[in-house]
Amino acid sequence: MPLSETVPESWRAALGPVLASARSRSLGEFLGGEEAAGKAIFPPRGQRLAALELTPLDRVKVVILGQDPYHGAGQAHGLSFSVQQGVKVPPSLANIYKELEADLGLPRAAHGNLTGWARQGVLLLNAALSVEEGKAASHQGKGWEEITDAVVAAVAAKQEPCVFLLWGNHARKKAASVPGLMNSHHLVLTAPHPSPLSAHAGFLGCRHFSQANAFLEKQGRGAVDWRV
Repeated sequence: MPLSETVPESWRAALGPVLASARSRSLGEFLGGEEAAGKAIFPPRGQRLAALELTPLDRVKVVILGQDPYHGAGQAHGLSFSVQQGVKVPPSLANIYKELEADLGLPRAAHGNLTGWARQGVLLLNAALSVEEGKAASHQGKGWEEITDAVVAAVAAKQEPCVFLLWGNHARKKAASVPGLMNSHHLVLTAPHPSPLSAHAGFLGCRHFSQANAFLEKQGRGAVDWRV
């Protein structure tokens, strides 16, 4: 199934050129071949572009960049850092909840489904939008990155000020590939990744959520309700 047929309407103009590229066609062929070979691919077909479906381009307020979908069965559903209802909260998301509690006084949620954020304009975007079961990073370098780079560039081109929360080196490098983003009218906040390996090196205590809301309110765009 061509990727262009699954991209939500609000994103099609911005992604049209990259979707028409040979690289995008190669990605479609790769995914089709993996599925034909009987491999379990997560998230399942129909959920891979959930971030774009839930957060139309004209409603984006905040961008949170992840790297890969979770590669365990039943976890990934198309939103970075988010897991399906009933799935144990992953360690990185647990640290995000710790920071929310410290920053905004919000109680830590018992589940990890962040759909409520996405519906408010928080684009929860991974760099690669699929992965093979049990094989982290298995779909990196297959063509997703060009598409998600175009997504980030489309948000950066918006006249309305947005917030980019860049956690970890991978997110910073991806955003740095967009010319002018780091010195634009948008608010770009950086911190170490919330993984247990790096969260105590500066993610915990970064106060990104309160800073994001203060900026959005100042710009007249309305704060995000970060409760889960």
